[in-house]
Amino acid sequence: MTSHRHPDDPHGGEESCGGLDRREFLRQTGLVTMAGVAALSCGCTPAFIEDLLRTRFTRLSPRKLDAVLRGLEADYATRYGRAVSVKATPALDGVEFGYGLDLSRCIGCRRCVYACVHENNQSRDPQIQWIQVLSMDRQRGISLEHADHYYDPQQVPEADRFYIPIACQQCRNPSCVRACPVKATWQEPDGIVVIDYDWCIGCRCCMAACPYGARHFNWAEPAIPTAELNPDTHYLGNRPRPKGVVEKCTFCIHHTREGRYPACVEICPVGARKFGNLLDEESEIRYLMREKQVFVLKEELNTRPRFYYFYAT
Repeated sequence: MTSHRHPDDPHGGEESCGGLDRREFLRQTGLVTMAGVAALSCGCTPAFIEDLLRTRFTRLSPRKLDAVLRGLEADYATRYGRAVSVKATPALDGVEFGYGLDLSRCIGCRRCVYACVHENNQSRDPQIQWIQVLSMDRQRGISLEHADHYYDPQQVPEADRFYIPIACQQCRNPSCVRACPVKATWQEPDGIVVIDYDWCIGCRCCMAACPYGARHFNWAEPAIPTAELNPDTHYLGNRPRPKGVVEKCTFCIHHTREGRYPACVEICPVGARKFGNLLDEESEIRYLMREKQVFVLKEELNTRPRFYYFYAT
């Protein structure tokens, strides 16, 4: 008997126990029947049982991955009454994404917040926003404990305030990943920290571990008007999420892995947001890191963010 086990999966990969995948092994040993009886007695469907026993996303064969994606597309088409594309574009070779934000330019208009909501299919009711913009007193300087993210002036920017937008910092040493008990979140080769919504159990350990408040929980069935649904989605990014899972910014993974900017970068009216490949010496993000005095939030925690703040003037 042979066993091929992935280091992140204590139950083995797709091939284990004599070449059988985990689902087939459970079927042959009768455990799947027991699980099925228990699940059906609680009103669960056979499709639920199949999802329960599915191999981790990172271990799916191309054939099984395609089946998962096509199943999601069919489900979303039924739910929203329109065609929805779900892709799983992998990380590009030689790419590590980095983000820059010019605090001297940000005017606190929050256009980035709402562009992100529409691009990434966040719930409108209850409202979920992956970007928070903090208003701060110029006299105090950067003081997170005195920040106001509920500010609502008649006009921005305010003369005595400055603004710090915060989203997932895409840390190199992400505490959220270590905290997840089921390994539903991990870091991709291009630096993006992702979540498999179908594997997430909603325990919120990652939310407690994140020092930036960048993860958000779906307390209710997400409400997305059909007319506002973005049908161009990625499995690990902006596809519609179920109730009871955690979600977060993924640098618009469905765009950036195809050579586009994140929605927040595209919408910023003052050009305060920068994005690029940290491994490319000629990229704008590397230029800023060389020529500007950049800093990261909560550097003392050693999370090592890929999200850099700076002052151009």
